[in-house]
Amino acid sequence: MNIDDNIKNLKSVGPKRLKLLNNIGIFSIKDLLYFYPRRYEDSSKILKLSEGIIGEKATFRCRILSLLDNRNIRRGLSITSFLIEDDSAEAKLIFFNNRFIKNTIDFGETYLIYGKYERFRGRIQLTSPEIEKVDNIRNLGRIRGIYNQTKGLTNNNIDYLIDQVIDKNLFEECIPNDLIKKYSLIDKNKAIKNIHRPENRKSYALSKQRLVYEELLFFELSILSMQNKNNSSHGIKFNIPNKIYEFINNLPYKLTSGQEKVLKDITGDMQNGKSVNRLIQGDVGSGKTIVSIILSLVAVLNGYQCAIMAPTEILAKQHFENFNSLLEAYGVRIKLLVGSTSSKVKKEILTNTANGMIDILIGTHSLIEDDVKFFNLGLNVIDEQHRFGVIQRSKLRYKNDKACNIIMSATPIPRTLSLILYADLDISIIDTMPGGRKNIKTLAINSSQVNEALTFIEKELNAGHQAYVICSLIEDNEDFENLESVEKVFKDLKKFFKNYKLALLHGRLSTDEKNKVMEDFKNRKIDLIVSTTVIEVGINVANATVMMIYNAERFGLSTLHQLRGRVGRGDAQSYCILFNNSKSEISWRRMKIMTDSTDGFYIANKDLELRGFGDILGVRQSGIPNLRLANPLKDQKILSYASTDAKNILKEDIDLTGKYKNLKKFVDEFQENM
Repeated sequence: MNIDDNIKNLKSVGPKRLKLLNNIGIFSIKDLLYFYPRRYEDSSKILKLSEGIIGEKATFRCRILSLLDNRNIRRGLSITSFLIEDDSAEAKLIFFNNRFIKNTIDFGETYLIYGKYERFRGRIQLTSPEIEKVDNIRNLGRIRGIYNQTKGLTNNNIDYLIDQVIDKNLFEECIPNDLIKKYSLIDKNKAIKNIHRPENRKSYALSKQRLVYEELLFFELSILSMQNKNNSSHGIKFNIPNKIYEFINNLPYKLTSGQEKVLKDITGDMQNGKSVNRLIQGDVGSGKTIVSIILSLVAVLNGYQCAIMAPTEILAKQHFENFNSLLEAYGVRIKLLVGSTSSKVKKEILTNTANGMIDILIGTHSLIEDDVKFFNLGLNVIDEQHRFGVIQRSKLRYKNDKACNIIMSATPIPRTLSLILYADLDISIIDTMPGGRKNIKTLAINSSQVNEALTFIEKELNAGHQAYVICSLIEDNEDFENLESVEKVFKDLKKFFKNYKLALLHGRLSTDEKNKVMEDFKNRKIDLIVSTTVIEVGINVANATVMMIYNAERFGLSTLHQLRGRVGRGDAQSYCILFNNSKSEISWRRMKIMTDSTDGFYIANKDLELRGFGDILGVRQSGIPNLRLANPLKDQKILSYASTDAKNILKEDIDLTGKYKNLKKFVDEFQENM
């Protein structure tokens, strides 16, 4: 057995289960072992029935005395209950809609029972607990990992697969011996085993510590390696011609102080010939695009080409229209290259780009393909940075490593967090918004107000406007019974808005299908889109004035803010309705933050306080390094050690070809997932 073997070689993995595993990113045995539990249930400590604490889960060792009840209460609801005891007390064991459990229970035998301890009418009661016979224990009596699941794939399924590989010691040691000794780190294979199957709380803590350090060491090595490459190279020295000031003065609006400051910072570096590698952060609608247009004109007037990369075809087309409308008068030659570009047109574009006949090439990730060659590339602009990985953006930069590299992100991130995550970049923030825009009115509702909200949306549609409805799930999932799926909501809303054209949008649609929906929405062929968060990075549709977000409590505040930014792009008053289906106090506190403020940076800081690093950024689906366990904020102490160690390693062996050559393949592998 090898770490890179296909998961299909394991027992119980047929075509159907293989597809389910692939859907959650498990293709190889390595993927499986890196699929860490999201939480743990500790049933290792066994209490007496008399020692239980009301409302808390615990494990009890009890005998089954008798069947107390087995009947239908009403249609669709049955109850089965047993009398149990240990040497301290008696209790009642209750199961709902599980009438056949009586056939699996042996009276007089002893079982481990894990569940929530309650009292009802003076009697101890355990409702729908886990139960296993003491002579056939599988899951109870230990600390058990609980994994992220998907429909058709249970925790037991994942457990069974991990059981087949957990003792095989398949990982090579990847941390240098001197660092293992320095921190008394446990062996990699032992750490992996104990993160899935902790022997006790101490073994879990030691395993997590080791794996977190490993991740942060490779993170720092990757970032610092890129920094070294950037710092070792000189950039292009640009002039700032008078035409740039003429262009700015002829704009139909005045630049904000935030835009002016960012432009001054970047053009200053360009004039000095500094290697420019900069992140521009700005709130939704802060005017990052015009900054990129001005910088592109600087490059073109100096005889250089520009590459503008966006995450979606729709957004790339929007940039193409914006750049063309403002730069056409200056004779700038602009072309669009996306996945749907025909072979004939693509061939022509590639030829003209390589010959220097195109000044600005705008496209999606197709720009980083090997066959895209520039005659004299001077500026890269990557929009919506959080949708691209570090390696992807590097591929574009190194088409000319002296070219200026500008990355634009519309996801406000607290500065302290930015400094950790984007250590390889200089950071500029557009902290002022253009004047004249109306603030989006935001309100939070509960389930009793949904019909009223839908009636309000209908009123907006009647006025000729358009709307978005956002859901967190694509389809119904029994593990999330309180969440509204986009498919169910779409079906329901088609009945409510029967006089209007509705469309469904989610990540399982093909790129062509998604583009068609967005194009039709832009062209007013669709009145209302029911979508998942794929709409988060979308085009500007000025006519869209209202967004309703189902299960708003499920989203980070930064995501809610990003989604809200899809409306309010025109002159009309716009609205965002947050449907909060939770009764918890913290969820309503979060809703109040959204209704009180439209400042993305304020919201991001509040999000960080309330939810933490992982939730604010959605690490797994972003361009942020794919950290499985590490949390750079919570693990700052380990991060500082890892940072110091990484600097020392690169000081001794700058390209990892000497003393630390064994590290190189592990760092390269880590970078591939960034």
